[in-house]
Amino acid sequence: MDRHQVQRVGFILLAAVAAIVVIPILVVIGIIAVEGAGALSWEFLSAMPRDGMRAGGILPAIIGTLWLTLGTALVAIPIGVGGGIYLAEYARDSLLTRAIRLAIINLAGVPSVVYGLFGLGLFVLFFRFGTSIVAGSLTLAIMTLPIIISTTEEALRAVPTEFRTVSTSLGGTRWQGIRRIVLPQAMPGVITGVLLGLLRAAGETAPILFTVAAFFLPRLPQSPFDQTMALPYHLYVISTQVPAMPDEIKYATALVLLVLVLSMNVVATLIRSTYRRRREW
Repeated sequence: MDRHQVQRVGFILLAAVAAIVVIPILVVIGIIAVEGAGALSWEFLSAMPRDGMRAGGILPAIIGTLWLTLGTALVAIPIGVGGGIYLAEYARDSLLTRAIRLAIINLAGVPSVVYGLFGLGLFVLFFRFGTSIVAGSLTLAIMTLPIIISTTEEALRAVPTEFRTVSTSLGGTRWQGIRRIVLPQAMPGVITGVLLGLLRAAGETAPILFTVAAFFLPRLPQSPFDQTMALPYHLYVISTQVPAMPDEIKYATALVLLVLVLSMNVVATLIRSTYRRRREW
């Protein structure tokens, strides 16, 4: 067997593996779309829940999910990107920095329920934020920080050293080179890390279960210190805790959450593609 045949077999095997991964996902998405499309309506998206969540809409859950995602982004993106910049560009290779990187990797694998209990103890009880959007957003931000820091650091390290050398030779400071040259070149990877973190935050149930999510709250939050409903927890509740819940409402709620997450993914992909076209290497 010559190398062309080996390459062809390799491509076939890769295509088969990709199909094994992608086809079940498409089947699940198709089932959710078919089963939930019948319950989708303007009232379902814009009305308050009623009759024990068996009727009405899911507007509070949608708004609550958007508020939590926005609050997570406001906290996690500056700290995560800043931490990645420090580790990639400023921190020296020492025992301390290696320990920090190991801790970040380990934190990325901690179960989300542990973050929920941590947020309950620190933000809800110790800082007395109560079960609120602030407590939930801070908990989700801490959970997403390891992903954002790691991907930002790797994206910055992937930028060729020549960019930094040229910036320094032209009289620029290190920070000027990072801000104006290195960071824009690494932006596709940074956006990928931010996207992965926020998508995980938008779909998590355990952290918000302890810090913010309400079982049934047919009103919109009035301040960051209010409780709110959220789509992941709402879906869990109507699927396991509410008897005689119509299946189409369950599927429709899952479909709305899926569309929300995919919409965030599409927007981030467009932004990432724009920066990738501007990349000079």
